[in-house]
Amino acid sequence: MTEGPSPDPTRPAERPASWRSGVPGPDDASVRNLGAVQVRVEEGAEVIPSDRRLLEWIDPRDPQRAAQRMIKDSWRVLRIQSEFVSGFDALENVAEAVTVFGSARIKERTPEYETARDLGRRLAHEGFAVITGGGPGVMEATNRGAYEAGAESIGLNIELPFEQHANPWVTLNMNFRYFFVRKTMFVKYAQAFVCLPGGFGTLDELFEALTLVQTKKVLQFPIVLIGTEFWGPLVDWLRTTLEGEGMISPGDIDLLHVVDTTEEAVAIIVKAARR
Repeated sequence: MTEGPSPDPTRPAERPASWRSGVPGPDDASVRNLGAVQVRVEEGAEVIPSDRRLLEWIDPRDPQRAAQRMIKDSWRVLRIQSEFVSGFDALENVAEAVTVFGSARIKERTPEYETARDLGRRLAHEGFAVITGGGPGVMEATNRGAYEAGAESIGLNIELPFEQHANPWVTLNMNFRYFFVRKTMFVKYAQAFVCLPGGFGTLDELFEALTLVQTKKVLQFPIVLIGTEFWGPLVDWLRTTLEGEGMISPGDIDLLHVVDTTEEAVAIIVKAARR
């Protein structure tokens, strides 16, 4: 029997075809964003987000782990600082802008997608830049409307265990490690918030913005909810339960503007901006 050639020890062993067997694409499941860095990993491999590492509970009764946490957290402060600096540098020239939130699960060519796209277009025509979370769905549609109308279209993405890729309709995109840094950018450079129907992330941003306005941390900052059918039950609960039981002050609900059309939403924002 004839034997084949001996393997060359200087050549690296070939890996079985798997995650590199296909053509790389923008929605490749093996792509991960680690802050500003994008990497490609084994498909299905877990990449632990920085926020989880930061918030992980470490038993202080374990002296070795506690000491390691102290060292890591001390260095982590510098990373957090650098992320703030990068965000401030990138967005320092943003003038009037509106931050828009909504579901990442909305599909193209649906009424919800077209509503968000029209919102981005109308804001652009009024001279506003648009800021979104930079992902798919409502974020993509709003960025797209602003982009097509010639306005600045900004996406502020975040690393997640289930990866959220940046949509292609942005003129400026940033990837953040930490939610709280990203949230600062959403508020600091915006003159208004608009929330379209969405999930937990949308509700999180909505109530954070509402708290900032209620406590006067930000002024002249309208919060507009588009879709009375979607938002109406939530607003009714806030009024009957929170206000009804004295958990919030009378009039706090009026900080929310609930409308059904993008035209109404933009009119409220323009009026507030021109006071």
